[in-house]
Amino acid sequence: MTAIMGAPSKVSPNLSIVVPCYNEERVLEELCARLKVACEAAGEANFEIVVVNDGSRDGTWTKIVELCGRDRRVVGVNLSRNYGHQLALSAGLSLSGGQRVFVIDADLQDPPELLPQMMRLMDEGADVVYGQRKLRIGETTFKKSTAAAFYRLLHRLTDTSIPLDTGDFRLMRREVVDVLNSMPEHHRFVRGMVSWIGYNQVALPYNRVPRISGETNYPLGKMIGLALDAITGFSTAPLRLSTYAAGSFMGLALILAIYVLYSVVFVGTVRGWASLFLGFLIFSSIQLFCLGLVGEYVGRIYIESKRRPLYVIKEVHRGAATEQPLSRERLHGA
Repeated sequence: MTAIMGAPSKVSPNLSIVVPCYNEERVLEELCARLKVACEAAGEANFEIVVVNDGSRDGTWTKIVELCGRDRRVVGVNLSRNYGHQLALSAGLSLSGGQRVFVIDADLQDPPELLPQMMRLMDEGADVVYGQRKLRIGETTFKKSTAAAFYRLLHRLTDTSIPLDTGDFRLMRREVVDVLNSMPEHHRFVRGMVSWIGYNQVALPYNRVPRISGETNYPLGKMIGLALDAITGFSTAPLRLSTYAAGSFMGLALILAIYVLYSVVFVGTVRGWASLFLGFLIFSSIQLFCLGLVGEYVGRIYIESKRRPLYVIKEVHRGAATEQPLSRERLHGA
């Protein structure tokens, strides 16, 4: 018979660990083992590990159920389909009950062994302790350069001070998580939302290591989508950019008009189709560009106006029991 460890306490855990997963079957065993060792090193015995299956296509959910059966401190959350990393993380946060909540990805690029240091910084007064990447070991030059460019562009565009080179790897107090859970937007950029909340937020520099198994679940297309969510969710600067661009090209049009009139009156000739077609391309392109920017914001307003739930939780697995969340808000992420 399989031994059941860590019988659940009737009181809320001191620490919740939230792990969103997509096709991470091969790493879950080592992940949970290292998380438990990190909790022991931090002197924390009353904890839970909330593992969220984001519609994986491999045996991730089967593995999660197996881990739950061996240790009741592991809580499995199965979403009804793939919603994406940020919504899977939000689902896990909504079900976490700890006074402190530790967020980490399943790929182990962010070392769980930093938990004791984060706990000490929180004991010293921090409300949020976030990991700030010094090095990104094993990643391509393209990914490093585009990530660095994105964070610096976001820093310039937004009014919210979002730390450079940070992910969702962090430790948060209950008060911060409660505010985060109350924020209803669909297009979520969680690290930016946490920065917006405020409180005392402290950085912990570290080196990010390569994945121990599998491939990244954030290809270029998803990275671009996340970047758009971040920029449109925390800044109206792109809308101002379209206004500035329109004004600039109106000035260019005035210069071209003066040039054409000068040519007709003093030179007696009119330039051919090349210059006319070039002007048409310039103005058409800037119009389409501005419409595209406006469309990004209008599309997000349209999605928000539907008031659909952020996600649907299919089942929650605790030890040998499978249950549904008790509240509609938790079930649907409303």
